[in-house]
Amino acid sequence: MTDIAKGSTNVYEDIGLSDAAGMQVKAALVAKVAEIMKGRNLTQVQAAVILGMSQPKLSAVLRGQFRGISETKLIDCMNRLGRDVEIVVRSPTRLRRSGRTRVVFA
Repeated sequence: MTDIAKGSTNVYEDIGLSDAAGMQVKAALVAKVAEIMKGRNLTQVQAAVILGMSQPKLSAVLRGQFRGISETKLIDCMNRLGRDVEIVVRSPTRLRRSGRTRVVFA
């Protein structure tokens, strides 16, 4: 029988990646890029031109291969797709000593 364990809200943390928080942020941004592309009926070729990257690179990113792409580049992609991006820095709650990074779409 296979043991099943309940995961956290971050699959990258669950599989033990050292930059789990950063990978989670990238995954959220990439998912939004894909959603915007679908909503605008953009092909990967069309979107790649808008985003300033090659179609093969975009294809890899959309398949979750985004280790070589920075959060800054993904934020630039949001801007190129017509989205405003705000970065808000605030103190953590009393329950946490260290901060965290998350992506929230309005």
